[in-house]
Amino acid sequence: MIEIQEYIEAVKLFYSFLETEFGFSKVNETINGNAFYDVEFKNKERIISISYENIEDHLEVIIFMLQNGKLPDYDDKTKTLHLQQLNRQVMAKASREEIILNAEYFAKCKAKNEIERELLKEARELRLCLKHFNELQLL
Repeated sequence: MIEIQEYIEAVKLFYSFLETEFGFSKVNETINGNAFYDVEFKNKERIISISYENIEDHLEVIIFMLQNGKLPDYDDKTKTLHLQQLNRQVMAKASREEIILNAEYFAKCKAKNEIERELLKEARELRLCLKHFNELQLL
């Protein structure tokens, strides 16, 4: 279980690269009591959702490919891309040096608990994914 403010602060810190490197803007924070938290970042082509379900203890990072500026249907697997699915392709394309440099980029970030460790792990994976996004074989 993580408190909402702690979650939002961790997302802002660990995912700041979305704004500084990739031109995303934080556009939405959704809070559903203490059960569900979601922070969304958007650019012209994509929305990235970083959501956590407290009750299920489940973190999900999803890249939505916008269609005419609008969210696609969640069930459209060609436009709703789960980071876990993309990660295998990314790791095959990323060089050892890139992986090391990416880890060094996040070395300043310290996780205080298990949820923050998972947020940080997903942030590392997402940053590498976005660096190789145009090379990925999307469904």
